[in-house]
Amino acid sequence: MADKKRTELDWQDVRIFLALARHGSLSAAARTLGVNHGTVSRRLLSLERSLGEKLVERRPEGYALTSAGTHALEAASDMEQAAQVLSRGGVDEGPSGLVRINAPPAMSNGFLASRLATLASRYPRLNIDLAANHRSISLERHQADIAVRFVRPADGDVIARPLTTVGYGFYGADEACRSVEAGSEPVFIGFDEADAYLPEAAWVARHFPRARLAFRAHDQFAQSIAARSGAGLVLLPHYIGRSDPLLRFIDLRPVPPSKDVFLLTRSRDRKDPSIHAVAEELASMFEQVRDLFL
Repeated sequence: MADKKRTELDWQDVRIFLALARHGSLSAAARTLGVNHGTVSRRLLSLERSLGEKLVERRPEGYALTSAGTHALEAASDMEQAAQVLSRGGVDEGPSGLVRINAPPAMSNGFLASRLATLASRYPRLNIDLAANHRSISLERHQADIAVRFVRPADGDVIARPLTTVGYGFYGADEACRSVEAGSEPVFIGFDEADAYLPEAAWVARHFPRARLAFRAHDQFAQSIAARSGAGLVLLPHYIGRSDPLLRFIDLRPVPPSKDVFLLTRSRDRKDPSIHAVAEELASMFEQVRDLFL
């Protein structure tokens, strides 16, 4: 950029840039920080002038980082971590600051939410943001610090740690299970049309193409709640089905193959004490109830 670089950076400019880089839109960044669109635009321009580089490009799907923006994001994230260390006054009181975790909705709602809430209560200086998304959000764009995924990434600066293997089966209220066991055609609860691309939704459609789909919901945890009413059977990961006393397993075949689950963190964050501590706690949560998944 033509403007002469300033010698100092404004931390508020950096905070705005971090939010925009992570969320990809002015509106989302503004909501996150409690400011208006104009403030986000003004702060971004101020930072670009300070650095003498174009950091983002506006595209139809949102804002994308330039090459310079990607480098700036790494440095800005380091600044953010350093600010959190300074805010602790150099005293080690366990994990602190904000740690963002991304996981699929069923895993988030059916397993992680209650356990992570307990973890947050144990560490008064730790704040946890659990984002439940079917579509993965980016660790490399620092939209999350830790991710729980069913796919090991093929590339990127990411450490993939195996957590467990998730098995699947059909579950339902007792009346619905007895009806099928007596010879009735199964009626299912499944995903809504917007989520028909998900592997479990496609699997049921392929193996039970003529079955009635009596109720649809966005994720398997919501489907398990619907199944309590007796509306039909639902394909669930065992960790959800076995945890609900109002549902019982029915030996309906076939069932999908099991899936491996991985805990993902950025390689460069392996020395961050809070991210490392939360990652270790997450791994312990899965290990303690391994039989629940298989």
